[in-house]
Amino acid sequence: MDTAAFNPLSVALLLFVTVQRLGELALARHNTRRLLARGAFEAAPEHYSLIVLLHAAWLIGLWLLAPSREPILPLVAIYAILQAARLWVLATLGERWTTRIIVLPGAPLVQSGPYRFVSHPNYWVVSGEILILPLVFGLVTFAIIFTVLNAALLTIRVRAEEKALHQPR
Repeated sequence: MDTAAFNPLSVALLLFVTVQRLGELALARHNTRRLLARGAFEAAPEHYSLIVLLHAAWLIGLWLLAPSREPILPLVAIYAILQAARLWVLATLGERWTTRIIVLPGAPLVQSGPYRFVSHPNYWVVSGEILILPLVFGLVTFAIIFTVLNAALLTIRVRAEEKALHQPR
């Protein structure tokens, strides 16, 4: 690729989401270790690698296709709103936020913050991001493909999480 053709705002957005995702993986590992040390257990780990693969492919694909494209600013604003929602979820869950299904026996389900309004708000946010960020760069087919793949994985994930969280504690 010709680096002179890179759009600075596009590269900044891609750097932001890359650093954000790497930071979240580090936070998730930290929280997972702390929860496991308190007696928590991981439920349904068998699909986790598929989720990681999907997110990595999405991000790599964006890096390959988007750096030279002009971002659509109204969609950047929607993406920014999704980031505020992401922060709300993270702040609400605190040390219980992780990328895996980690169950802490005896701990009540979180019912504050965005959880008052919708089940699994983090998945709603991530689904929105997977759709909107490619659209920011005009990558409609890419957005549709990854949205469909994500929806298929979330069907498995939400069922597994619901089963784990609602089993007798």
